[in-house]
Amino acid sequence: MKKNQMSVAVAALIFLFATKAACAENDYIIYSPHVVEGQSEVETYGFYTLDGRSNLNTASGQNISIAHAFTSWWKTELYVGEFNRDPGGSTHPSGYELENTFQLTAPGEYWADIGFLAAYAYAKQPGVGNGFEFGPLLEKLSGHIDQRLNLIWTLPVGGEYSGLNQFRSSYSISYNIHYNKATFSPGIEVYSRPNDNAYQIGPVFYGEYRTDEGSELEYSLGVVYGINQAAPAQTLLARLEYGFF
Repeated sequence: MKKNQMSVAVAALIFLFATKAACAENDYIIYSPHVVEGQSEVETYGFYTLDGRSNLNTASGQNISIAHAFTSWWKTELYVGEFNRDPGGSTHPSGYELENTFQLTAPGEYWADIGFLAAYAYAKQPGVGNGFEFGPLLEKLSGHIDQRLNLIWTLPVGGEYSGLNQFRSSYSISYNIHYNKATFSPGIEVYSRPNDNAYQIGPVFYGEYRTDEGSELEYSLGVVYGINQAAPAQTLLARLEYGFF
């Protein structure tokens, strides 16, 4: 079982580094509001689009980050690498981001566990403004079923997009299957970007392996499909995270 988990994780990592770049909006991640005090994380995630239209085909992206939870309610994360490639363009680093997750309620205290995301993104491309990101993070665990909902607003600062508020939402539902130290979770992810008139949905498989020392290896692989003309026909997703104390 452990070998199977590691094989999937390695496949995810190969996919991430095989993608040559990123679209500027690498928002294919759904945050949990939970914070584990003292835990450090190394994470990478990315996407790759497939579409018969040249303006949407072969966009790709990769983000690399490190994080640490200083308290039971606050985790800070630094994106040390963000790489972009728009369709037909070339690979280039896009900037850096400092992200903070605040856990506002204890697990199971209310109808859903509630957190808050606050981040500042610094853009390196000429003419592209920096931006603040903020919004609530919700998670509901009912038996084997886990649901997450993120509602994120972006307030650009400077550059050509200054003053234009943007909004996106993401939702996931998965069914957790536990086996010894491993968890397998087939699920579905949904992404909504009203500013781009782009909406996507598709299957995603999550996995997690825990060690006796409390370390965790988490991964996910999936594909989301465009449900309207403005969204790419298919977007391949991959994520790999290692958490340790």
